[in-house]
Amino acid sequence: MIEQLVERLLAERGPHGHWTGELSSSALSTALAVITLHRAGGRLQMVNAGLDWLTRTQNEDGGWGDTVLSISNISTTALCWAAFTIAGRDTTRVRGYMQRAAGSLEPKPLAHAIAVRYGNDQTFSVPILTVLAVAGLVPWRIVPQLPFELAACPQKWFRWLQLPVVSYALPALIAIGQARFRSTGGWNPIRLLASARTLRVLTNIQPVNGGFLEAVPLTSFVSISMQAAGYGYHVVVRKGIAFLEASLREDGSWPIDTNLATWVTTLSVNALRDRLPAADRPVICAWLLKQQYRVRHPYTDADPGGWAWTDLPGGVPDADDTSGALIALRQLGCKDKEAAAAGLRWLIDLQNRDGGIPTFCRGWGKLPFDRSSPDISAHALLAWAAWRELMPAEIDAASAKALAFLKRVQRQDGAWVPLWFGNQFATNDENPVYGTARVLCALKVVDAGSDAVRRATGWLVGAQNSDGGWGGDKGLASSIEETSLAVSALSGLNAEALARGVEWIVGAAQMTPSPIGFYFARLWYFEKLYPLIFAVEALASAESPRLTPDGRPCTLRRYP
Repeated sequence: MIEQLVERLLAERGPHGHWTGELSSSALSTALAVITLHRAGGRLQMVNAGLDWLTRTQNEDGGWGDTVLSISNISTTALCWAAFTIAGRDTTRVRGYMQRAAGSLEPKPLAHAIAVRYGNDQTFSVPILTVLAVAGLVPWRIVPQLPFELAACPQKWFRWLQLPVVSYALPALIAIGQARFRSTGGWNPIRLLASARTLRVLTNIQPVNGGFLEAVPLTSFVSISMQAAGYGYHVVVRKGIAFLEASLREDGSWPIDTNLATWVTTLSVNALRDRLPAADRPVICAWLLKQQYRVRHPYTDADPGGWAWTDLPGGVPDADDTSGALIALRQLGCKDKEAAAAGLRWLIDLQNRDGGIPTFCRGWGKLPFDRSSPDISAHALLAWAAWRELMPAEIDAASAKALAFLKRVQRQDGAWVPLWFGNQFATNDENPVYGTARVLCALKVVDAGSDAVRRATGWLVGAQNSDGGWGGDKGLASSIEETSLAVSALSGLNAEALARGVEWIVGAAQMTPSPIGFYFARLWYFEKLYPLIFAVEALASAESPRLTPDGRPCTLRRYP
């Protein structure tokens, strides 16, 4: 079966030799794009296409989830409610869902229910309330005032300013803060003075194609807020609208992001191993090297050396993609030691004081999606192991700290919870199968035989379903993604569980994706290529377990 899956995965490549994949369409993105374009005027065909798609994909309970396979949630449904209200469509069913979800359609209960979903992180709760205010569904006074004036400070200060939004949400902080300030007739002299400067910051960090982070939601939130603040003809809005127009799909929907081209390419390379044709390797290697950032990033102020998830202008370098790229370059036989060393140093410099690796920026540890995370830290360990000979002393020191972090945050039962992947049917949307599998894959390389490996193996074996597969947690329905990840992790550790998992994968009727991915602010997505990539990785691992990402004996020393 593996050869058939390999052929299918190879056939998914684009004309330039790498993978692009296809992200799920998003009701949340579609609603926000519809609102932006409706308020801009003159785009009736696009607006109606989006509204019609939302009508077709509305769940039976009257709400929407983030994908067409997602259960309804209050955030996405609130934004669809706003879109239908602004466009004059019938809102009877959606109002019924919101009434049940929030307990009331009055502003205060609504605001409270939305805020509860995100806790102290205002990255997404405040934008949702802003859109509801634009639609006239809540008063502006109920929208918290974001301190947009802080964006006028030097970028290096941000980690110390305790911003109420995560590191990647600076455009929303500026635009939404301005919208609320202008809409309530604010007279704060500091904010008045900072207004023009922060708009210049916003203009300077917008990508050339207009899409902040290549994300329809963030770009739409910024555009809607700028329109509400009286800047509807500002260059930021014009470029944002152009990005939304270019992102519309044939069925009338919008995706949550343009693509994960770099991410799915590195995952594919690392899953295929030696089955990737030799003639294709230099092409993919050259493309990956081209995606490395060689200058300081204007958005996050990140040093050169990292990789983003996409090859498009809105990408931002991050730890997970940098690790994946470094491992893939080793797998491809890359000889560019300078590029590899820059990527390794970038990862080392990102390491937090707690020893873990965050996603984007060092030191932003207060809010959930900026903290150190087990899955990303484990990925960095594998990248360091693959290239250890380039800088052994630095890598050994960083690896020891990362290992200490992983052992400290391992749950009592042996599992780890990841940051960027979840399961919508699990407690708190968590996915310990994903987290434990990814960390275990790394610890087999750098800490084989340890108590942490033994406990994680025991937990993962105990989470296997009676059908031989795995869901996101114990007792949850098996999926191709989660089963494949568990099989990859257990190769060489537990033959019986491995065999049952392989049998489940071989018997899977089709490679149907599941919404296991978290995007920014806990937005769900699924990626068409994940089932295929993870299944190839699993069957290759079961067929021939290995110690290091490029198949060599591990040279990274064991740490106590």
